[in-house]
Amino acid sequence: MRRGRRGPAARTLATGVVLALAGALAACGGGEDDGEGGEGGGAESITVWIQEDLPDRVAATQEIIDQFSSESGVEVELVSVGEDQFNQLITSAAAAGDLPDVIGGISLPQVRTLSANELLDTESVGEVMESLDPSTFSERAIELTADGDTQLAVPSESWLQLLFYRKDLFEEAGLEAPTTYESILAAAEALHKEGMAGFVGANAPGDAFTEQTFEHVALGNGCELVDEEGEVLLDSPECVEAFEFYGTLVEDYSVPGAQDVDTTRASYFAGQAAMLIWSTFVLDEMAGLRNDAKPNCPECKDDPAFLAKNTGVTTTIQGPSSEEPAIFGEVTSWTIMTDASADSSKQVVEYMLNDGYVDWIAIAPEGKVPVRTGTPDNPTEFSDEWGTLPAGVDTKAPLSDFYPADILEILAQGPTDVSRWAIPQGQGDLLGATQGEHPVATAVNEVTTGTPAEEAAGKAAEAVRSIADTMP
Repeated sequence: MRRGRRGPAARTLATGVVLALAGALAACGGGEDDGEGGEGGGAESITVWIQEDLPDRVAATQEIIDQFSSESGVEVELVSVGEDQFNQLITSAAAAGDLPDVIGGISLPQVRTLSANELLDTESVGEVMESLDPSTFSERAIELTADGDTQLAVPSESWLQLLFYRKDLFEEAGLEAPTTYESILAAAEALHKEGMAGFVGANAPGDAFTEQTFEHVALGNGCELVDEEGEVLLDSPECVEAFEFYGTLVEDYSVPGAQDVDTTRASYFAGQAAMLIWSTFVLDEMAGLRNDAKPNCPECKDDPAFLAKNTGVTTTIQGPSSEEPAIFGEVTSWTIMTDASADSSKQVVEYMLNDGYVDWIAIAPEGKVPVRTGTPDNPTEFSDEWGTLPAGVDTKAPLSDFYPADILEILAQGPTDVSRWAIPQGQGDLLGATQGEHPVATAVNEVTTGTPAEEAAGKAAEAVRSIADTMP
């Protein structure tokens, strides 16, 4: 999830991060100090990439890593990598033989991309899981990060994609909560007027956030990327219907032009949108706890938490072609790369899921819901601790100060209910392979700017089929 914070899609690297990465790529290749590589045990120095590119988060992670190094004697070079740069950088590092030892905070599609390219040390990953005890993890998180009986990554935390809506405006207009295609369109039409968009959602091409947003909408209508036999389904009636719904929603009841993670949030925060699809990472910002992303609606001047108090949350969306609603979310993980310094790499991953775990999820508890709930001796230790952690950056406060208990329960239960394209069908590698070309985001952009849904869906399906044909 995200830009502006971490969760939904793309963001550029700061100049300092780029320079740090340039130096790190030259220094990668675990086990240089002992020369033992993937076969070796304890290298004295390893390289860890994380997909956290906000300075405060990088600094907080560095503190955890420094504590690990102090306790273990293993030196760690921490490298911050932006989500939008990940595929390019990992390709360059692999070609140069300069892969990092460990990567943290990576998404499910990225795990599949690494797996498809045989860049993972799944044996070491499996040993970490056994050491930590799989029974202490969410079963759903394990399913999503495994390929059959092979564990590809160690699941760490999750975030959810949600539909946020102005419950004060809904109540005034006598509208029901937006939980179905029908009720969402009805509300968008009723509330869309001068200075107020009925809905804002991503439609920028080439943007992972656009794909995440549409997948959330599409899953609720029974639209799948692919089936168990590998047949691409983006041009199925269910998917065409999903494209048509989202196209109408954005074209008729939203703001003009390309919308992304930053512009959609800005519109809602300015009080200029009645509904927004975004990730759980927005919750602390909506409460006015982060200075560089504060609500600025007219009412927010007197009460920075006005939007938090007057926002409702819809977790699942249901379309007319589905018998049940669905919820989209992401599970982010830690994994160990091929040719890594195995023992030291396993040590750091175990630390991040054990002694350093609470400090790691405390970096952004609104979007880092633990999928390891506790330890064998204390099965709810981490989930209990998560519920007490303060959110925010410039101002710290528990989310419970702003949001009712039912919303917090939704966050906590998210890892057990999350749905995703392709992975449940055993086609996770195809999901990973589509990430570089963004065919779904292209189709979403087209359908929200006038292209008929059937045409856009057909082009997206053909693009995915072409990608599938190039896979081994």
